[in-house]
Amino acid sequence: MWTSLETLAFILIVLAAVKMFVLLVKPKAWLNFAKAVYAKPAVTSFVALILAAIVLYYLVGAGITIVQILAVTVFVVLLLLVGLAPEIPYFLRKYEGMIKKGKLWQQYWLYTLIWVALLVLGLIAIF
Repeated sequence: MWTSLETLAFILIVLAAVKMFVLLVKPKAWLNFAKAVYAKPAVTSFVALILAAIVLYYLVGAGITIVQILAVTVFVVLLLLVGLAPEIPYFLRKYEGMIKKGKLWQQYWLYTLIWVALLVLGLIAIF
């Protein structure tokens, strides 16, 4: 019987392997799938939020602390940055336009609130 951590890792391994295989064999199919998933950003965000809450529940239930989760997040963010670095100019232009229109916080308030809560929990745990 697997632990919840092993189950989460296995799910990631399988999904990543499928993605890489499909991108290697038929990249257009993956693009079509991604377009379908992201066609309704609000739905995608809601589902991702629910899945993130479930994963956080299982991580904490497995004995991983919020500080450990945040430390691993540093690694994941840096790894993602390797792939996203070439796209940063696009995002900067996008956010610059949103700031000029006063729309940044309207769109990202929930995301920001979640991060603030996680950071505060991390600080509480450290101190």
